[in-house]
Amino acid sequence: MEKIITYEDFTKVDLRIGTIIQVDDFPKARRPAYKLTIDFGHLGVKKTSAQITTLYKKHDLIGRQIVAVVNFPAKQIANFMSDCLVLGAVKEHDVFLLHPSTKVKNGVTVS
Repeated sequence: MEKIITYEDFTKVDLRIGTIIQVDDFPKARRPAYKLTIDFGHLGVKKTSAQITTLYKKHDLIGRQIVAVVNFPAKQIANFMSDCLVLGAVKEHDVFLLHPSTKVKNGVTVS
């Protein structure tokens, strides 16, 4: 276990469900990555990058629902601004995207 946080700390993290609507290559990233455009329903569309090229093909990601943190400040990654963080389980160098087991409305809170 890393650091212990309080329940109040956890409630500050805004986790939401979104659907990937666009996937582009990101050749300027230090490690192979995609640029993802994600629809979060009433929260709007957000973009991020993800180092998931070893397990996922671009065409397989379109329409896939994911879990993401949507209340981080924007962060510049190379020439790209990321405004959310997609969550995944990491095993060695592979990232396995977290997702709901059934389709839910975009923007739904994860708790």
